[in-house]
Amino acid sequence: MALHTRVRLAKLETPKVQDLDHDTLIRIYRTMYLSRRLDDREIQLKRQNKIFFQISSAGHEAVCAVMGLLLRPGVDWLFPYYRDRALCLMLGVTPYETLLAAVGAKDDPSSGGRQMPSHWGQPRLNIVSKSSCTGTQFLHAVGAAEATQYYQGRAKALAQAKKAPLGQYVRHANDEIVYVSGGDGATSEGEFWESLNVACAKKLPLLYLIEDNGYAISVPIEVQTAGGSISKLVRGFPGLHVAECDGTDPFESYAVCKEAMQYCRERRGPALVHAHVTRPYSHSLSDDEKLYKSPEEREEEARRDPISKLALHLVRDGILDQKQIENLEAEVDEEVRAAADQALAAEQPSVESILTNVYSPEIDPTSVTFEAPPNSHGAPKTMVEMVALTLSDEMARDERILVFGEDVADASREENLKHVKGKGGVFKATSGLQRKYGHDRVFNSPLAEASIVGRAIGMAVRGLKPVAEIQFFDYIWPAMMQIRDELCVMRWRSNGAFKAPVVLRVPIGGYLTGGGVYHSQSGESIFTHCPGLRVVMPSTALDVAGLLRTAIRSDDPVMFLEHKHLYRQPYNRSENPGPDFTIPFGKARVVKEGSDLSIITYGAVVHRAEVAAAQLQREGVNVEILDLRSLSPFDWEAISATVRKTHRVIVVYEDMLSWGYGAEIAVRIADQLFDELDAPVKRVAATDTFCAYQPRLEDLILPQVGHITAAVKQLLDY
Repeated sequence: MALHTRVRLAKLETPKVQDLDHDTLIRIYRTMYLSRRLDDREIQLKRQNKIFFQISSAGHEAVCAVMGLLLRPGVDWLFPYYRDRALCLMLGVTPYETLLAAVGAKDDPSSGGRQMPSHWGQPRLNIVSKSSCTGTQFLHAVGAAEATQYYQGRAKALAQAKKAPLGQYVRHANDEIVYVSGGDGATSEGEFWESLNVACAKKLPLLYLIEDNGYAISVPIEVQTAGGSISKLVRGFPGLHVAECDGTDPFESYAVCKEAMQYCRERRGPALVHAHVTRPYSHSLSDDEKLYKSPEEREEEARRDPISKLALHLVRDGILDQKQIENLEAEVDEEVRAAADQALAAEQPSVESILTNVYSPEIDPTSVTFEAPPNSHGAPKTMVEMVALTLSDEMARDERILVFGEDVADASREENLKHVKGKGGVFKATSGLQRKYGHDRVFNSPLAEASIVGRAIGMAVRGLKPVAEIQFFDYIWPAMMQIRDELCVMRWRSNGAFKAPVVLRVPIGGYLTGGGVYHSQSGESIFTHCPGLRVVMPSTALDVAGLLRTAIRSDDPVMFLEHKHLYRQPYNRSENPGPDFTIPFGKARVVKEGSDLSIITYGAVVHRAEVAAAQLQREGVNVEILDLRSLSPFDWEAISATVRKTHRVIVVYEDMLSWGYGAEIAVRIADQLFDELDAPVKRVAATDTFCAYQPRLEDLILPQVGHITAAVKQLLDY
C-alpha cells in the first residue's frame, strides 16, 4: 500500500452547488487532506510496529467531510462507522485524539486503549461508541431516534435522565436528528433491514449514510447486494427519502446530504443517502487489495480520488493557487507529525485498569443499599402477577422506563381497548400497563429479537431505562450479537463514557408438560459467561419483586430470567412487599436449614429440592437447600458457609449436565473448598439432549425429585 504524499490533480466536472463560500471550501479541503494524512501516518506507524492496527478512510473523505459540516456536534446524535474519520474531524475530534486511539493510550477519549483505532466515541460531541461488529449500529440509532421522539413530550423523563449517572451527557434538542453510517457490506446484515422497518413505521428522524466503495473487504457489490444498488432495493420503504450521490464530489454530496438532513429535521421521516465512494487503500493493513482488485480497477479509483478532484477545483476557480495548497498541506503534515510525536509519548493504560468499568462504578446492586425490607400487605400474588405489579410501581416512580417487546401491549390498536380485555404479554406479565401508562411507554415491537435488544441499547445510551421482553428464551439467539458484543461491552469499551443499563426480561425453562424443544430451553450459563451483564433468576414471587426492582434501579444491563413453570404456582406466592422492597444481587437465600448435606440450586428446581428434602427428612436425613437466585454475581460466601457446615454438596440445575452453570459452581467448590469436603461434589441436571414434547420423555430428560433423592443417598453412602 503506497503512502499518499501529494495529491494528483484530475479532471473535475462543474460543481452542482454554489452555496459553499471560500472559507468553507478551504475548511472542507483541509479536513479531507488531514484525514488522508492521518491514514498515511498510521500506516507508517503500523509498519514501524508503533501501533497495532490500521483501517483507513481513504476515498470516503468528501461525503464524510460535508456530512460533518452539516451535522451539529453536541446536538445531533451520531453512530458513525470506522471509515468516518473526516466526519469526526469536522465535528471536532482532533488529530491528537485519533492518534491516541492508534497507540492505545490511557487518555484515548474513545476507549482508553480498549478498542482498535477508528472506533469513534466522544460523549461531548454525541458520537456514540462503535464496535467492530458490522451493522449493529443501525438498531442503536433507531433506539436513539425513538428517544428523540419520547423526550419531545416527556420533560420529566429528560430531567430524571439528567440526574442519573452520566446524566451530564444526556441532551435533547427539538430539531435534533440521529445520524448512522455504514459501508455497502453492512447493508447485507439483518439489523440494517430491521432498522429500516422500524424507522419507517415510526417516521423517525434518522439519517442513514451508506458509503458504497464497491467492496466489503474482498467481496464486490454484485455479490453483496442484489442488483448492485442498495438504494434501488430500499426505495419501496414508505416515507423513506432515498437519494444517490457521487461521494467523491463534495458539491454533489453537500446538496444531497443537505436535502436529506432537512427532510429528517422537518420530521417527515427517515432518509437514506447512498454515496458512491472509492477505497484506494486495502480494507485494512490485514488485507491486500492487490489479491482481488485488478490494476485497471485500482487505476480507476485513483482517477476518482476526492482529494485531487477538490484540489483541482480550488485552483481552477481561484480559491487557492498551487502554492497555497502546498502551504496548507505542509501545515497539515506538520500538525500530523506533532500529534503523532505527542501520542507516541502518551501514558499507557495501567494494568489495574482492565476491570474498571466492566460494571457501573456509581451504583453497586450487590451493596447494602439494596437491602430494603418488605412491607407486606394484600392478598398473596403469583410470580407473574408480581412482575406486573413491580413494573407498574417502578413506572410510576421513573418516567424513563419503557416496556416493549412482542405482544407486551394490551392492544396496539388503541381504539380496540374499548372493546377488548387486552393481551399484556403471552403470560400476562405486562397486563394493564399500556392502559395505565400509555402507548408511548408500553408498546409492541416487530417479531425481531435483535431489533428489540439493539433498539433498547440506543434508548439506554440516551438516558432512558428500557425494560424489554424477549418472549421466550428459546428465541433469544437472533439477539446474541447485540447482547454479547454490544449490550455487555458498551461501558467497558467506551471506558465509562457510555452505558446501556437495559433490563431484558426473558421467560425461560421447561417442566411445561408439552413445551417441547422450542419452549423449554435453559442455557443461562451462556449469559453468565458475559462480563458486564448481570443475570438473576428468582424462584418465588417475593424474590421477583425484590430482584426486578433492583434490576431496574441498578445502572448495569440485567438479564432477568423468569421461569415459566413458576409463573402461576401456588407454593411460591407472596403478599405485596411494597414499592421500596429490593434484594441485593449476589445474595443467596437459605430455603431450608440442614446438617447432613447441602443442595445448591435455583429456578424451578428449588421446589423439587424442597419436596426431595421433605421425603428425606422422614427417613432421618436433614438436607440444607440454598437458592442462588442471583447467578452473576453469585453468593460465594453463602456457598462456602453451607459447604463448611455439611461437608457434602450437590449442585442441582435444570440445564444439561455438561457445560452447564452448575458445573462452574461445582468446580469452584472442588477448587477452593476441597479440604472441607467429605465426598466428591455431585451434580444433578438434565440429560445431554433436547427437551421432548411428550410429557413422559420430558420427565426423563429434566431433573426430578427422584433424581435428587437418589443422588443424596448415593453421596451420603460415600
